Amino acid sequence: MAKKRPEGIESYTAPAGGWGALRAVAKTLSHQQIVAQGTTTLLKANQPEGFDCPGCAWPDPKHTSSFEFCENGAKAITWESTAKRVDPDFFAQHTVSELWDWTDHNLEDQGRLTHPMIYNADTDRYEVIAWDAAFARIGAELNLLDDPHQAEFYTSGRASNEAAFLYQLLVRAYGTNNFPDCSNMCHEATSVGLPKSIGVGKGTVTLDDFELTDAIFSFGHNPGTNHPRMMSTLHEASRRGVPIIVFNPLKERALEKFASPQDPIEMVTMSSTPIASAYHQVRTGGDLAALKGLMKSVFEIDEADLASGGAGVLDRDFIREHTIGLEALREDIDKTSWDSIIAVSGLTRAALKSAADVYVKAKNVILCYGMGITQHSNGTGNVQQLANLLMLRGNIGRPGAGICPLRGHSNVQGDRTVGITEIPNKALIDGMEKAFGFRPTDLKGHNAVESIEAMNDGTSKALICLGGNLAVAMSDPDITFPAMRKLDLAVHIATKLNRSHLLIAKTSIVLPCFGRTDLDTQATGPQSVTVEDSMSMVHASRGFLNPPSEMLKSEPAIVAGIAKATLGDRYGIDWDGMVADYDLIRDKIEIVFPDFKDFNKRVRVRGGFRLDVAASDRRWKTESGKATFLVARGLDEDPLMKNPDALVLTTLRSHDQYNTTIYGLDDRYRGVFGRRDVIFMNKDDLAKRGLVDGAIIDVESLPTSGGRLRAARGLLAVEYNIPRGSVAGYYPEMNALIALSDYDRLSGTPAYKGVPVVIKGAQA
Repeated sequence: MAKKRPEGIESYTAPAGGWGALRAVAKTLSHQQIVAQGTTTLLKANQPEGFDCPGCAWPDPKHTSSFEFCENGAKAITWESTAKRVDPDFFAQHTVSELWDWTDHNLEDQGRLTHPMIYNADTDRYEVIAWDAAFARIGAELNLLDDPHQAEFYTSGRASNEAAFLYQLLVRAYGTNNFPDCSNMCHEATSVGLPKSIGVGKGTVTLDDFELTDAIFSFGHNPGTNHPRMMSTLHEASRRGVPIIVFNPLKERALEKFASPQDPIEMVTMSSTPIASAYHQVRTGGDLAALKGLMKSVFEIDEADLASGGAGVLDRDFIREHTIGLEALREDIDKTSWDSIIAVSGLTRAALKSAADVYVKAKNVILCYGMGITQHSNGTGNVQQLANLLMLRGNIGRPGAGICPLRGHSNVQGDRTVGITEIPNKALIDGMEKAFGFRPTDLKGHNAVESIEAMNDGTSKALICLGGNLAVAMSDPDITFPAMRKLDLAVHIATKLNRSHLLIAKTSIVLPCFGRTDLDTQATGPQSVTVEDSMSMVHASRGFLNPPSEMLKSEPAIVAGIAKATLGDRYGIDWDGMVADYDLIRDKIEIVFPDFKDFNKRVRVRGGFRLDVAASDRRWKTESGKATFLVARGLDEDPLMKNPDALVLTTLRSHDQYNTTIYGLDDRYRGVFGRRDVIFMNKDDLAKRGLVDGAIIDVESLPTSGGRLRAARGLLAVEYNIPRGSVAGYYPEMNALIALSDYDRLSGTPAYKGVPVVIKGAQA
């Protein structure tokens, strides 16, 4: 007789994708809008004359396919193009105090914002404000600050290249580089780590490389939920016999088996394709140890081959011609014992040797990784060790091989490319001076963690958010929420209501903007915007739906409105001209960033164009002019992980979720339905603490900083296939356990995936 599971917990054995995905799409369509409109909208997604899906940054095949969307893409699209509305009547019916008690899901599920709104403290409600009045109020408040560095300017990765470029122009003309950005919370370790290794903070592969690769190594990501269109690529590779080697703490269903909804045979026969040829469940926080174990195995295989008269397995020609630093890396790996590697990684020597065997036998290897690698206090080191592993066999800069960081938001990479950075380099400053006639400050600005610290201590007094849900996305809500309530000014440019909008400053304004699906018509006619995917491909995106209200403006128009009200005629910037014709914005981008040469011409070519990635051609833009092997000392991410009572928590997104947006309360592939208050635990860890599947527990973080107790109470313990010593819970709920000071010191990335905690039965 099967064991009875806790309420809402089931054993889900079906493959990822398949009929379950199609049923979920149908459910989403019926919940958000009329089905006819929804189907038409989906068929415009990722098309040459359509819009770019906001769901993830995985590229499309030439951006020309006839049917290229996935379950979670469908959720993102219908969530945005919903028929539901949050209009002035809605705010008249609900106070901010009342809305604060709603769930994050219920807040966003109310629909699209329709009017600019300003908070009235006397009524505790948002009330309509005219656009001109809103811009004037924002400009006046910004100009009241004693210093431009007292303002923070947050950017979500959903902003287009055109909107992000105008935004950074506004901010730099205003006089600061305070650019907290969603990239600070996800792939900043990539942006910081890879330039020192290979000279560029981006991936080196294209989608075509996946057709030429001999092996795929996958670290710390769940493509079935977080970048689902990747599953088509992995599905095809697996069916060609390409080994896919996975390192991840949890057994994620999409990496085990997948049924493509676009494969008629699998759909009719109810069959599926196995994805991972080997699945290594590394302990949370054990990635660095696993990577050193892989490299140690490669060195041992190389030595054995040389001893038997072979040429060795290292690519010595590549190493000699293109790299420096191998000796220091080799010394570090030699000093790292197998006992410590096994203890920290949770993997056996035989398992690591078997993965290394696949690696050295494959001529061309692609290595993919996600936030399971970057969101650690040693995230930058993790990324650099991935590059080291690839360089040992020359797997950078040749067809079918390279490194592939997996981004979330569909333009988080593009925003960085066009200037959203708190650390501008000389080329950016020079380019801005050439394009606009003024030289911006080169003073380092604030990243996301630093911006919250500045708000908390009163140094920063204003916050403008170009999209996103900063407060909920950030760690440590016990500090983040009160910090945002201390502000003199908070402005949110958004499509939907979220919790950040309810953290009321002295002046709080919400400005509704177009989404990707909306038709953007300006003075010269309908406009397209552009985005950059994870593989540096730039293509156009054009919405076609009538916006949900005549009162909405595009993000470029809103940024320009704030700029004119704040800056006046300063520097003679033609804000109105650029809003009237986005081609003029792209002309300026091309001046500042020469990689965009002939931008308007090339983006009109079917499928768009790829930006230059020097490392893809073995051109190394590092200080030495060569790719660099870099050392990450030790293995332990956090000394507190050695506490005998400690478990290491990783945060997860559910399958009904995209970043902080909660579409629903199910996590189908993990067998969770109708709830999010769960902690996944190994059965032995449960037994050691006298707990059972379904126990109600309290989770407390160990005092990594400040000694303050952080706790999440009354959660459901769920027995799950996860390594001993590792536990998992949902983001953003588990952010309450992460101190603001717990982050990678090299990149500023919060340690969402490596939180030492203790777990005990809930207090009565």
